[in-house]
Amino acid sequence: MSGIVLSASVRQNLLSLQSTADLLATTQSRLSTGKSVNSALDNPTNFFTAQSLDNRASDINNLLDGIANGVQVLQAANTGITSLQKLIDSAKSIANQALQTTVGYSSKSNVSTTISGATASDLRGTTSYTSADALSNVLYSGATGGVTAAASGTTLGGISGSDTGSVINAATTAAKLLNGAAAGDANAGVVAGDTLTVNGKTITFAAGDQPTTTPTGLTQVATSAGVTTGNVYTDTSGNVTVYLGSTTKASIGDVLTAVDLASGVQSNVAGTLTLNAGQTASTVTGGGALKLQSTTGSDLSVTGKADILKALGLTAATGAGNVTVSATRTTSSTTLSSFISSGSTLNVDGHVITFKDGPTPAAASLASTQGVSGNVVTDGNGNSTVYLQSSTIADVLKAVDFATGVQTFTLNGSGGGTLATASGQTNSSINASGQLKISTGVNADLSITGTGNALSALGLAGNTGTATAFTAARTSGTGGINGKTLTFTSFNSGTAVNVTFGDGTNGTVKTLDQLNTQLQANNLSATIDANGLLTITATNDYASSTLGSTAAGGAIGGTLTTALTFSTASTPVADNVAQTARANLVNQYNNILQQIDSTSQDSSFNGVNLLNGDQLKLVFDETGKSSLNITGVTYNSKGLGLAALTGGVDFIDNAATNKVLTNLNTASSTLRSEASALGSNLTIVQVRQDFNKNLINVLQTGSSNLTLADTNVEAANSQALSTRQSIAVSALSLANQSQQSVLQLLR
Repeated sequence: MSGIVLSASVRQNLLSLQSTADLLATTQSRLSTGKSVNSALDNPTNFFTAQSLDNRASDINNLLDGIANGVQVLQAANTGITSLQKLIDSAKSIANQALQTTVGYSSKSNVSTTISGATASDLRGTTSYTSADALSNVLYSGATGGVTAAASGTTLGGISGSDTGSVINAATTAAKLLNGAAAGDANAGVVAGDTLTVNGKTITFAAGDQPTTTPTGLTQVATSAGVTTGNVYTDTSGNVTVYLGSTTKASIGDVLTAVDLASGVQSNVAGTLTLNAGQTASTVTGGGALKLQSTTGSDLSVTGKADILKALGLTAATGAGNVTVSATRTTSSTTLSSFISSGSTLNVDGHVITFKDGPTPAAASLASTQGVSGNVVTDGNGNSTVYLQSSTIADVLKAVDFATGVQTFTLNGSGGGTLATASGQTNSSINASGQLKISTGVNADLSITGTGNALSALGLAGNTGTATAFTAARTSGTGGINGKTLTFTSFNSGTAVNVTFGDGTNGTVKTLDQLNTQLQANNLSATIDANGLLTITATNDYASSTLGSTAAGGAIGGTLTTALTFSTASTPVADNVAQTARANLVNQYNNILQQIDSTSQDSSFNGVNLLNGDQLKLVFDETGKSSLNITGVTYNSKGLGLAALTGGVDFIDNAATNKVLTNLNTASSTLRSEASALGSNLTIVQVRQDFNKNLINVLQTGSSNLTLADTNVEAANSQALSTRQSIAVSALSLANQSQQSVLQLLR
């Protein structure tokens, strides 16, 4: 070919055509591959940079499958945890059902004691009272001057007085007749039907001689020479009948006898006129005047027609109308300065003390329901009668003590009895100042009201003497166990109890609710019944435990145990029906644990189980430097801290059941914590998965940016080169025309 000689124009056109062909080939290659750099010859820098980016994108893309599998492993573990949580909830339901089932014992361990008078609102028991002393106004004796204080032996009655009437006639004697006709007989003008009233008792003058048969309800007073004629009859109330007589006529002596019987100076004892102790009989003086005597227990009051009393020398009044004459008692150093009127009463704490004029009855004369002590007759129930003729202040105080219960008098059925001072009490007395020192007793606060003048005479009517009541309160103490302590050592890991009983303030315990608040922390509770029986019982949580045992604790002590006797702690009594029901729940619970074991083993994906101790390692970059290690857990029943239960031990009482519930709650919290950790790891993995996908796109885009051709440009280049090639061919043809001319010549 070297021997061929081309013209310059041809050669130039040929070279141009060859260049265009080369450019066109390059353009067509770029259009076909879509790349502007197809080899290192095209652009070594871009080619190898793009290749590096593509290689990294490929490596990262290869990691996406492992990451996707890791996501599924985490999803499988999360699904397992969700199922385990549901099984734990089912186990909780079984445990809660056990709590709601009757406790496995028909009776729980307890100790008890009876507190007298204790109630739920006040456990301290019957309120104790101490007798207080109540002081009256000063009582004075009847000594001249009225300033001498009365004493215990000061008598309530006075010195009998007299009313000396005028002399009926100089020859009048007790034996003279009231209406006789003989010389020297007095004629008082008394006729049948006339009456005299003496201290409220009636003397009736009747016609005729003494009856041959004693009238019903009356008793004859036997004849007593120079005193009575036998014409006098009395009833049991002190009313008198005097028969004027025709054969044996009544005399002035009969009138005096009748007055003494009515006033109480004398008594008719089995038909015999008897002078009562300490009294003075009415008489006719040596001058012929009547001397009527009052008793020491009452002033004398005689009411009758004025003409009768005038004839007896007792009044100056005349006429048929009634008049009253009286003889008053006098005082002395041995008597009170103020006398108590017969018939007056004192009401002491609901019991009645009656003051009566008359001698103190003999024991033998009393009914079986009465008894006499000193000058006081009592019914043994606090009601008494004080007889004024012989009684003293000591008798009044004794009667008051009978009413308040400070002293007792136990009747013997024969009018006597046994006098005693109640335990812990002090008899009422009168102090050196003459004040009654009345013991209130402990049965009730002292309350004394009265009728007549008893309140004022005894200094109980206040400073003004007008008060209608005398009162004083007992000294009120507190309940029987006030200030006592009750202790229990720690019972089943509870808080030891140290209870002090009091008014409910400053940490003391008064009510049952307050006691239960104290006992609750030591797993104990208290009840009290209507009889004051306080019972301390183990709660349902520890129904299987025995109070005071070595295993459970709860030993009782404190000063309360020395004041009261507690029963020996009882042992729990099993309830077979309830325990069978709880044993069935144990079986159900154990079945749940088996399901927990199988579920944890089945929570795997592609051979990896994060709930069975496996580990998962995920690599996120091509160098292996960016990775995530997820350590698995063993979440079978043992791994969750759950053990199979034993019938007769677990669920046996609420404490055992609550322990199971505590373990279940812990397991539930563990699952939630692990679910949270898995969720966090899953989020990380998913973020890295998305990151790698986006990074691959970035790398591939970068690679493409370095090597891809612009098809629009290359298409335009191709079109231009094609045109250029056509022109080059035409130019080459023109360049060859001279040689064609030579060829023509040669032809």
